[in-house]
Amino acid sequence: MKKKFYNANIYRNDTATEMVVEGGKITQIGTDLPKCDEEIDLGGKLVLPPYVDPHLHLDYVYTLSELGQEGAGSGTLFEAIELWPQFKKTLTVESVKRLALKGIRDEVSQGVQHIRTHIDVTDPNFTALKAMLEMKQELKDIVDIQIVSFPQQGMYTYKGGRDLVEEALKMGADIVGGIPHYEPAREFGDKSVHDIVKLALKYDKPIDVHCDETDDTHSRFVELLNALVLMEDYGKRTTASHTCSFGSADNSYAFRMMDLFQKSKMNFISCPTENAYLQGRQDTYPKRRGLTRVKEFIESGINVAFAQDSINDPWYPIGNGNMMNILDNGIHLAQTMSPEEIKTIFDLITYNGARCLNIQDSYGLAVGKQANFIVLNESSVYEAIRKRVDVLASVRNGNFLFRRREPEYEIPLDL
Repeated sequence: MKKKFYNANIYRNDTATEMVVEGGKITQIGTDLPKCDEEIDLGGKLVLPPYVDPHLHLDYVYTLSELGQEGAGSGTLFEAIELWPQFKKTLTVESVKRLALKGIRDEVSQGVQHIRTHIDVTDPNFTALKAMLEMKQELKDIVDIQIVSFPQQGMYTYKGGRDLVEEALKMGADIVGGIPHYEPAREFGDKSVHDIVKLALKYDKPIDVHCDETDDTHSRFVELLNALVLMEDYGKRTTASHTCSFGSADNSYAFRMMDLFQKSKMNFISCPTENAYLQGRQDTYPKRRGLTRVKEFIESGINVAFAQDSINDPWYPIGNGNMMNILDNGIHLAQTMSPEEIKTIFDLITYNGARCLNIQDSYGLAVGKQANFIVLNESSVYEAIRKRVDVLASVRNGNFLFRRREPEYEIPLDL
């Protein structure tokens, strides 16, 4: 059956207002397209490809409320990591699935259809990994989930952590992860980066590293990661997440690295709300805000995306899976709101995230792509950003995952 979605303002397309869908794919985009079996009026609203959350910890979501805690007293990354083992020992496959489903519902109900989740594998029982491998299959018709084999407590700080990362890859994890800045000394952080790249090449897996999530300008593991993937021509399949210290680095060093990032084509992910909350804790004033060099990446053609990271866990007590909120905070912190920047600003939570996930061949609003898209409650990019609008509908393979009416007043404001 052919469906036509019409009266749409299609993101990054100045002429088309209609899409024809057949067999779950977009077969035509344009105006005045032929009549179809079913025709759906989108009311002149802005249509985007679905939101992508390229960095989320689904095994952590809602653990804070579940265990009656209020988070780390200091609000620092390292205290949260130290607190995590007491949470982890209470987890079961059932409890992880129950809480993760809440987080997934938060995100999918607000337009996300693609999630990359970092799952802690510094657990010989692989409790969270087993849960997430099940959920990935159970929910595949609703959301695409990629699983990172992530050693939260370190490949070497946690005894046997490196081997657990490898075992998780054998069990079905999709991506190799790491956390070099948490290892006990620079030497072991470097060693973990070498291990990450070796494992990725051995198992033909992408890479996504928690990299330099600190204000310490001496934390430069992104330099080593970039060098290794540049030499292996593996940059397009590699992502450096956070890279907060690069936002504190001096300009001479940053200038040199930007050139190397362009050469490797490595991807970057920034988590603006969480890192604004966690970083700069040792500063008085001026106070750093934890963001990597997002604006400079954009201007240099280096792929960078925004992500939620956490929802109500020991690292971040709030969060709700609303990517519009993430985008809003991120563009304020990065100071990216010029008229030209606004035109393509949704790329930070759509197309750029898809590149981090290496799904760009099937993702997007173009003929031959999967008919996956969302409808926002505004007609233009500028107004959607300015008003921080909600998602009215999410379509997957040409069918509605949900559709809601525009808000209505029971008693309207009389002005």
